[in-house]
Amino acid sequence: MAKSAKSAARPQKTKKPRSKSSGHWLWRPIRWIIYAFLLSLLWVAALKFVPPPVTATMLMDRNGFTKDWTRLGNIDRNMVRAAIAAEDGKFCSHNGFDGDAISVALRRNLDGGKLRGGSTISQQTAKNVFLWQGSGWTRYLRKVPEFYFTFLIEKIWGKRRIMEVYLNVAETGLGTYGVEAGAQRYFNKSAAQLSPAEAARIAAILPLPKKREAVSPSGFTRRYGNTIRARIGTVARGGYDACVYR
Repeated sequence: MAKSAKSAARPQKTKKPRSKSSGHWLWRPIRWIIYAFLLSLLWVAALKFVPPPVTATMLMDRNGFTKDWTRLGNIDRNMVRAAIAAEDGKFCSHNGFDGDAISVALRRNLDGGKLRGGSTISQQTAKNVFLWQGSGWTRYLRKVPEFYFTFLIEKIWGKRRIMEVYLNVAETGLGTYGVEAGAQRYFNKSAAQLSPAEAARIAAILPLPKKREAVSPSGFTRRYGNTIRARIGTVARGGYDACVYR
């Protein structure tokens, strides 16, 4: 009995609160980075099979937007060749980035020339689908995620899917997106029926679709369209579009 009383009188030891690990504050941002990485993988993987419903550029277009998703098999091959001839001659041979074009653009920009990005079709697709257009310093801020998403679509989508998405989300006129909507707007026909000259004209306006006109073009746009028309044959003879049709 005495032993029991003695035990009862003994003060209870209180548990000390566990101290947070010194690295605990680092885990939270690392965890969010992991979540963002996994989410981006799922996003890119899903869009390999599902058409992008809308892009940031479309949503921010003051003219609204018209688009008509069209499978690559329903787009005339000359349109693919025209896009390669105009925007990215090494599309089938690079891994998403054209080092030579980037170097030339960087030198021109540093020399005070007109700003040029040297972007490939893969980079333009990553920008159009996952990011924003941007201007000034925001354009350079976008480059890091643009490189990341370009790497992902090259690895997950492959060249054929990249070209298909590009031709469906690229701006082809005021409030007009994709070559199908562009073909209907300018030539009253589907993208499957475009002639080489018509495909070249659409490709000629891709860099400045709000300022250039595909119908009855003049000046630079007309000359550039004629140049692209001639290059379509070069792309065909050289098989520079082969990766799209394997």
